[in-house]
Formats: sequence, structure tokens, C-alpha cells
Amino acid sequence: MSTKYRTVPYVTSGMPAGVPYIVGNEAAERFSFYGMKTILVVFMTQYLMTASGSSAFMTDTEAREWMHLFVASAYFFPVIGAIIADAFLGKYVTIMSLSIVYCLGHLALALIDMPSSMLSATMEPQGWLIAGLVMIAIGSGGIKPCVSANVGDQFGKTNRHLIEKVFGWFYFSINFGSFFSTILTPWLLKNHGPGWAFGVPGILMAIATLVFWLGRYKFTHIQPRGMRYFRETFTGDGLRAILKLVPLYLFVAMFWSLYDQGGGAWVQQAQQMDLDFMGITWLESQVQAVNPLLILIYIPLFAYLIYPAMGKVLKLTPLKKIFIGFALCVVSFWVAGHAQGLIDQEVKRFGEATAPMIAAGNLDTEATCTALRADEKNAQAEEIEAAGTDAAKLGPVIANAGIAIAKDGTTMKAVWPSVAWQLFAYLIITAAEVFVSITCLEFSYTQAPQQMKSLIMSFYLLSVSLGNLFTALVNRFTMDADGNSTLVGANYYWFFTKLMIGTTVLFIAVIFLYKPREYLQDDAAA
Repeated sequence: MSTKYRTVPYVTSGMPAGVPYIVGNEAAERFSFYGMKTILVVFMTQYLMTASGSSAFMTDTEAREWMHLFVASAYFFPVIGAIIADAFLGKYVTIMSLSIVYCLGHLALALIDMPSSMLSATMEPQGWLIAGLVMIAIGSGGIKPCVSANVGDQFGKTNRHLIEKVFGWFYFSINFGSFFSTILTPWLLKNHGPGWAFGVPGILMAIATLVFWLGRYKFTHIQPRGMRYFRETFTGDGLRAILKLVPLYLFVAMFWSLYDQGGGAWVQQAQQMDLDFMGITWLESQVQAVNPLLILIYIPLFAYLIYPAMGKVLKLTPLKKIFIGFALCVVSFWVAGHAQGLIDQEVKRFGEATAPMIAAGNLDTEATCTALRADEKNAQAEEIEAAGTDAAKLGPVIANAGIAIAKDGTTMKAVWPSVAWQLFAYLIITAAEVFVSITCLEFSYTQAPQQMKSLIMSFYLLSVSLGNLFTALVNRFTMDADGNSTLVGANYYWFFTKLMIGTTVLFIAVIFLYKPREYLQDDAAA
């Protein structure tokens, strides 16, 4: 198949010329994805309205289910994108085409903030939400395996030694973009509304598409293989690679089930924590920013200090790194579960302390709701207003909200545990991410035969989808008639912690049974 683009890697011992464009594209694209994902749960539980202006808030459990179904979808479409890229269009055309769909998805989310009269003439806000999430899932998911495989395509045998380093910097760019978006978009949501909060990530996605297009003559384009792709993929080396890697990815799926709760359950947990830390009052969805910030620190720390030091003690294979990451994930969820236990104790104490005020009818509902709305707790304020003077309904809401203002102006506040507990959990789970995620990216690329790099990358990403689908199903099947989870408080965390312990123990068998085999693209003269 003739092409105007270069189709084989340059023979060089240095870094390929196209890498900066791919890495730059990834930084802007990840800003857009994590920016909208960061605020998704808070938007659905505290900001979602109908076209007529009334609230359409989801419960915490419903929002967690929606968020994990969205992430599961975004990591399912890589399979389709990989097949389209490897068999029919090539990675470059696939990335460019689906990036446009991606941009349209962000536009749909930005339209949620249209004036109500305009919305009612087109679609309800929840309709714009669904349309936007579907298009982002298709666009983001479809390009994901192509971009990561495209990084590896730039390397041949002469600079193979740089692949581990470039995947580290590739992951660095992901977290560089996501750190700034995780800080910015919650602030935009609170101060300027959903339109700007969802619109700015859309602008960054457009920039990502432009950066990738500018590098089209700089990087190597591996050509699609047509129908022979299917014969090569599902026979011989291709089939053997799939059969070897899929069981590994099933174990990795459980890691992602726990890890991605940083955007769901952990955000909701942070709503019941003291968010004043190091002289800063954080928004609950901003706490996630510590994860990409730590990644930026950890990548060079692990590459130049921790891995070399560990290598002096034991042979640090990719599978051993993944095992260590699993073990750290267990510890991080234990910390989060302990923090939730402290929250549960305070909810009980505060409920008992405010019960006499509520029973006597001395709660100033208006002042309490005003204070809650100032703290982005719009749904709780609405529940209090709906409860009226019914003490049986008011008690649990006030206990979980953590604030009650009496008619004489007396303010009672819950003494929530410090967000430092959750930051400590992030410190551990981010280290687990380095051990698992970066390792899996490089390992998946090197273990994939040349004709199916994108497909194997998509199977790895499918582990993220399966993990999030599992979490969504747990939330679905533990949901009561009112939309609330029957896995209450710390029990939710202990459930996932025990599952991860079992996964970690069983993974020991994979370490002994898996036999690695590397495949790299062939070099050609410049």
C-alpha cells in the first residue's frame, strides 16, 4: 500500500523525531478526558438539572454506577478502534477521525449549560449528558490503543533500549495534563458552571488533535494489513499472544476496579472530610490532583532510584512489578476503609448530638441549606427542604451533611477526619499505579506480534473496562429501592479490599507460569 508518509522506523540510537508530537498530543488529550471525568460525579449529584430548572440530582450510588459505566465504555471501544486501525485505516487516520467525534462529545457536555429555553427546544440536560459521554467514550476509547501503540512504532532494534524510558515519559505527559485539569475544572464548575467546566476540556481536545496533525510527517506510520490481519491475528503467534495475555489482564482488571474509585467513591468520601490541608481549602474533586502530581514525581524517582535499588536485591521482572503494585493497592484501600470508619463514627456522633435540636423543631432550615449550597452540597440542601419538619427524615440527612444551624444562630458542625487520610491512600495507590500501569503498557507492546500491536494494547485497556464494569455492577446489585447502596460506609471499602487480597495471592501463579516473548518493529535505513 503506497503512502506519502514514512512507514518504517529510522535507524538511530536516539529518540525518534515524531515522539514529541505524540507525547504533546497525549498531554492535551488527557487534560480533556480527566478534566471532564474529575467533575462528573459532583456534577451528577449536585448540579444536574432539568430543562425547566428543577433538580435531577442522582444519588451517590447512581452517580458511581454512571461514572464507572462511562469509564468501562471508554475502555471497551479501544478493541474496535484497534481493529479499525490495524486492519483498515491505519493508526493515523483512525486517531484523526475519532478525535473529531471526541471533540463533538465535549461540545455536547458544554451545551448542558445552555439557557433553559434553548435546551427545552432541543434536548434535556440529561440527554446532552448521555450524548456527550457516548461520543467521548467512542472517541477517547477508539484512539487510546492507537496512540500508545504509535509510540512504540517509532522504535526499532537500534533504539529499543529507549522504549521503557519513552513509555515512562508518555505516562508523564498523561499525568502532566490530568494534574492541571483536575485542579482547574472543579474550580470552573463551582465558579462558572458546567458550560465552562466541560467546555475548557473540549478546547484542549481540539488542541490535541491539532498537535497530532502537525507531526504527521515526523513520525512512522505502520500501514493497515487489510483482511490478512484477521488471519494473522487469530492464528499462530497472534493467537498464542492473546491466550497468554488475556488471563493476565483479568487479574489487572481487579486492580482497575479499585483504582478508578478515586473518581467516584473517594470523591464522595472527601465530601465528609476536613478539606483544610496545608493552608488550602480543597474542593472534594480537587483532591484527585494529588495522583497525577505524585506520578510526575514518581516516574523519575522510580526510574533512577527505586528500580535500580530494588534490582540489586531481586530480578525485577514486569510481572513481579505488577504483583508489588497489587499488594500496594490492598494497603491503599485499607487506609481508605479506615478513614471511612472514622467518618462513620462521626456521622453517628453528630446525628446523636443534633437529634434534640431537630426533635424540638429548632433547626433553621433556610440557614442550614444556604451553608450547604455554599459548600457544593446542593442535593443535601434539597433533601432537607423536602423533609420539612419530619425529624425522622431530617436526622439522617443532617448527620451526613455535617452541619446544623439553630434558629438562635448556633451552628453545629461535624468534626470530620482530615483529608490527610485520603492523601496518604493516594500516596500508596499512585505507587501501585506506577508498578502496574506503566509496566503493563510497555509489557503489552513488547509481547504483541507486529501486526497486532494496537489490538493487544486494546485488550490491556479492556482490563480497565472490565474493572469499572465490575464496580458498576456491584453498585447496581447492592442498590436499594431508593437508589442507595446496601454496602454502607466502611463495608464498601472492606468488600473491595478483600477481593484485591484474593487477586494478589492468585497472581503468584501467573508469575511462575507466564513465558515472555518480545516482538519489535523492524528497522530500515533512513
